[in-house]
Amino acid sequence: MTRESMDLVCYKYDGWGPRIRPASAKRQWMEETNERYAYRCLPLSIANAHGWEILSPVGFEARWAGGADMESVEIRMDPGHEDHLKPVSLFGYGTLTFHIEGIFRTPPGWNLWVSGSPNSQKDGIQALGGVIETDWSPYTFTMNWRFTRPAHWVRFEENEPIAFIFPVERGRVEQFEPRIAPLDSDLELKRQFETWSKSREAFQKWVVETNPAAPSDKWQKLYYRGLDAEGREGAADHQAKLRVKPFRNADGSIMAPGEARACPVRHGASGPPPARNVLLADQPGMAGLDPGANPALTLALNRIGFDARPQQQPLFETPAPRAEDTDTLALKQRDWIMQAAMRQRQLSPRTAGVPRVAGLSGEDFLDHFYALSRPVVIEGAVPPGTSDPAASLAAYLANGEGAVEREEVGSFTPLHFAPVNRLIAQLEGAKRVILAPPSETGRLDHRRGFASEMVDVTDDARLAAFPAARDSMTFEVDLETGDLLFVPRGWWHQATALDSGAAVAFTGFHWPNEGQADFPQH
Repeated sequence: MTRESMDLVCYKYDGWGPRIRPASAKRQWMEETNERYAYRCLPLSIANAHGWEILSPVGFEARWAGGADMESVEIRMDPGHEDHLKPVSLFGYGTLTFHIEGIFRTPPGWNLWVSGSPNSQKDGIQALGGVIETDWSPYTFTMNWRFTRPAHWVRFEENEPIAFIFPVERGRVEQFEPRIAPLDSDLELKRQFETWSKSREAFQKWVVETNPAAPSDKWQKLYYRGLDAEGREGAADHQAKLRVKPFRNADGSIMAPGEARACPVRHGASGPPPARNVLLADQPGMAGLDPGANPALTLALNRIGFDARPQQQPLFETPAPRAEDTDTLALKQRDWIMQAAMRQRQLSPRTAGVPRVAGLSGEDFLDHFYALSRPVVIEGAVPPGTSDPAASLAAYLANGEGAVEREEVGSFTPLHFAPVNRLIAQLEGAKRVILAPPSETGRLDHRRGFASEMVDVTDDARLAAFPAARDSMTFEVDLETGDLLFVPRGWWHQATALDSGAAVAFTGFHWPNEGQADFPQH
């Protein structure tokens, strides 16, 4: 199978809006295990990320009464969704069916495995699995879940994964010749197994006796590192991380992460919802511009997403005056403008969220991120074990100032922003960074300096004390060894170390990066 033929295509009919994203290796229950213990099982993480997730276009609740008929399943939709997106009980017998808006096409001889997300559980309902011959089938498919007990409400959130897909080669599993063999028939394998078994017992005894402080020292990591029992490379193509490519739209843009994580505009079957008409015949200076009387203008407006039918409501409505402190009102209006601009930016997958890229040139970094004050993760930009990380960052940095900081698992950096642009290089280990754009400053209780009284946007106690922060727009990114994170000036961010490691931050870019000297302090 040539590389050119390895296309996985999702064909969209007019009005369809599938939401698909590369599957994440993360699971909430794994995050909550002590010292993130569950991630020590590499097969779990690889399975979690081994494909793509199709997300629910709606939020809803469903309950099964226990009968075999279709009416035995009750569904309550969240307000604001189109009826055609509603799941149904198509087959009865306690099943819940999602119609997938897409016709998938795989290379000749390849099927599509469809199931629920691996190692993910949902109380009261179970995802069903299927294998579909998508190399020839001209049909859509459905994703089905079956209730496991009656009289229990099950909740699905909008953009929650409802299906997990990955290609499998048709007929390949039938070509295997399964058999049982004594271990004595492979003496080298037996020797390695016994060597590993003894070393494992000795290692576990050492852990009990010494109780090492670093979580990474509490497990052997032989399989994780792709090594055999004697520390030799087991396979040249061993994978400790799996990251499948995102789906691309017809214009080349990536379906991620905005439209795959959140959909600010819900599309109906016939296209986008009506927008307010900005060319109104009853507005001053607009006489004779009634779109209804001008077919060419109507066509032009429709092409760019406007409803060209005449509207009666005025374009601008003057708000009623309020008795409020002038400075306070000015701050609220400033925050509103910034938040509205950020919400509009989220409408496009090209500018929404925090993208992950690789092999980014200095020129492209300047044009698409630095000059636009847009954060980005640059994957694998720092070779592991390098003694001079700045040497590999010459495309971005004019000089390599910056002190390496050691990070222990669980260490936390409170919410703050910087008056200058920063490039954070993760030299060892991993950490989770949560960012919020400058538009959220008013919600994050910024009072002075560069810190926030909020401290931690994931802390329930702090959110109870500062309820406005619950509505703030945030983005979560995980930095692995070798990754860079560009944090533009004014962007709020906090970080939690997921492993023991090290990181360094740089501010010496090739381009102007002033700001701290004239930052208002009074």
